[in-house]
Amino acid sequence: MPKVLIIDDEHSILQTLKILLRGEGFEVEVSDNGREALARLSDIAPDVVLTDIRMPGVSGLEVLAAVREKDPELPVILMTAQASLQSAVQAVNQGAFYYVQKPFRNDEMAALCRRAAETRALARENRQLKKEIRRRDSSRAARPVGKNRAFVEVLRLAEMVAPTDSTVLVTGESGTGKEILARYIHQLSEREAGPFVSINCGALPESLLESELFGHVKGSFTGAVRDKEGLLAAARGGTFFLDEVGEMSPALQVKLLRALQEREIVPVGATEPRPIDVRIIAATNRDLEQEIRRGTFRSDLYYRLNVISLHIPPLRERRDDIPLLAEWFLARLAAERGDGVTYSLEAEALAALRAYDWPGNVRELENALERAAILSHGPVVRAAALPSRITAPGGRALVSERPPANPTLEIIERAYIEWVLRAEGGNKARAAEVLGIDPSTLYRKINRYGLGD
Repeated sequence: MPKVLIIDDEHSILQTLKILLRGEGFEVEVSDNGREALARLSDIAPDVVLTDIRMPGVSGLEVLAAVREKDPELPVILMTAQASLQSAVQAVNQGAFYYVQKPFRNDEMAALCRRAAETRALARENRQLKKEIRRRDSSRAARPVGKNRAFVEVLRLAEMVAPTDSTVLVTGESGTGKEILARYIHQLSEREAGPFVSINCGALPESLLESELFGHVKGSFTGAVRDKEGLLAAARGGTFFLDEVGEMSPALQVKLLRALQEREIVPVGATEPRPIDVRIIAATNRDLEQEIRRGTFRSDLYYRLNVISLHIPPLRERRDDIPLLAEWFLARLAAERGDGVTYSLEAEALAALRAYDWPGNVRELENALERAAILSHGPVVRAAALPSRITAPGGRALVSERPPANPTLEIIERAYIEWVLRAEGGNKARAAEVLGIDPSTLYRKINRYGLGD
């Protein structure tokens, strides 16, 4: 049944309208003052508001303005015993659905409320249809590419959880497409009209990351010359993507946990919490359960983030997707260049792509294809234009995979650095720590051995 909220300070009018509209099939809520009615508006969730104009305290026009601000599609019918052309025009200009003069005829009032309820239902249905059309269009355009069984299962689960507001934790090696999956979930969600905001927790120092996440108030630290809204607040109504959440310091983990539990944040230097309305999707290339055992990641935050877990398999485990991904990347590159060239892979190039282990995963594949397309000087992408590490016999095998032939110290060092980089998901700062060398030294060795492509 459609629900109508009646607001009038005359109890006789309230009772008359209550009996009339209940008899016409409406669910009826009544209030004898505007302030109380507005306080209950969200709880009542009416389909029609019927209010007197002249009331002590909050007038009917003030009720109209407040309702329009909260829900512009909610029809408001104004009633008055002192009608004038000027007040009628003012009411319509302010967005009233209709303007009724007292005394009214019961059949006309019932018909008017039915028409208002039908308008509300049509607006809601129209909004849902538009949302469904946008969702279908966006999902077709942005659905991650792949037919591998394990990968398709990840997409299926993502599509199931997308319409909810549940927190999602996406895991996988660097370059597997965790942010692409997060955007796909956002586009399929009820929040797709809102913003998608992301931040890489490993790319910023702790103090700056805290300010970016939670905001700060003027004067809270040197250089804070004005208030700044944090990204968690700026993403209101949308989705916030926390990339590399495993890099976050213990102190920030505590603040993030509180934000997830209480749905509120305290900006740096502030004392009052501020509410947030955002869905959280986090991602990491680390094994967070292992980090918990090491004492570097909080178990309570892990369980708060890991409501829904999605693991993207590495590209070497979904080799059947390599031709699809290659075709998609080359088509996108052709569209971006806009020169009318349609790229294709020669058989030898495709065989090399299939045989390679792809430590950098999908991101490495994209970069390799872009390089090869540019160097091929034509529509056919040739194996000779691919990076040498991909076309070399056996790829970049580790020492343990090579035939025993007295490897040099350089070969051993190169293989060990590569193994550590893979184990740490490409995180160079973490790899340098494991290797026991400065990050600058690691970068020099990466460049020396050609491990940065």
